[in-house]
Amino acid sequence: MAVIAARHGRRGTTIGPTTARTTTARVVTYAILLVWSFICLFPIVWTITTSVKSQVAVIKGPTYIPWWDFNPVDLGWRSVTQGSQGDVFIHNFKNSAIIALTSGAAALVLGSLAGYGLARFTYRFGPWRNRDISFWFLSQLILPPVAIIMPMLILYRDLDLLDTRLGLIILYTVANLPIVIWIMRDQFNSIPIELEQAALVDGATLFGAFLRIVIPVAGPGLVAAFILVVVFCWNEYFFAAILSRTDATTVPYMVAAQVSSQGVKWWSMAAIATAAIAPLIIIGVFLERYIVKGLTAGAVK
Repeated sequence: MAVIAARHGRRGTTIGPTTARTTTARVVTYAILLVWSFICLFPIVWTITTSVKSQVAVIKGPTYIPWWDFNPVDLGWRSVTQGSQGDVFIHNFKNSAIIALTSGAAALVLGSLAGYGLARFTYRFGPWRNRDISFWFLSQLILPPVAIIMPMLILYRDLDLLDTRLGLIILYTVANLPIVIWIMRDQFNSIPIELEQAALVDGATLFGAFLRIVIPVAGPGLVAAFILVVVFCWNEYFFAAILSRTDATTVPYMVAAQVSSQGVKWWSMAAIATAAIAPLIIIGVFLERYIVKGLTAGAVK
């Protein structure tokens, strides 16, 4: 009994400090996450509040709480939605949506086929193997866009693709293919090959097994890759500014156009940026679980 009591006593003395350390660690962790969340969300909060400020409130200084630090007005939103500026915004918004969605779909189809080939078949191109080919695709992201803009400009001029949606769709599809290939390759590697072998035994073709068995299982990866490509295309500014002028201009181009010789129209720029951020926030909130599943596929075996 004395031994049992001593053991219980020792346990009692160790439980307290352990619980205290766990609580302290949780408090510190949540405090760090809270600070980091504030840092990440601050640009969005600044953009939204600036979109409802007057010119005086913008120049006055840092104010963030409506009806407390400043009186909100619709100056920025009126300048975006009314008159010729409103027509330009709708035109650019439609261009961004069409280009981003079409590029995302095209990159998803081509990247899924390439990723499936790298995951299920063995290739040899000189000294290169599957791993080398996969790294070559990824290495294309290292190349800075400014290094290829001049030959792209000349090529698009000769092909009559300047200031066209088709030109940006082709460029964005090719530029985002490495991301889709890597995500889908890891996604397909995490799917047991026995599922496809069973489908082949039942009489399915290789392409039929890919469409009916592999694609449904790889759904989270497909959604994650598609969302990433759409976000990258939606936010891209450099190529859109160089390769378009009037017909194929996008929302980021319109945001930058608020800077003129008369100064920066912060209220209009913030209103356009808020309207551009809203669809991405909605997509992220409703499809967040698919993004996490798709990006972590194959990470844990």
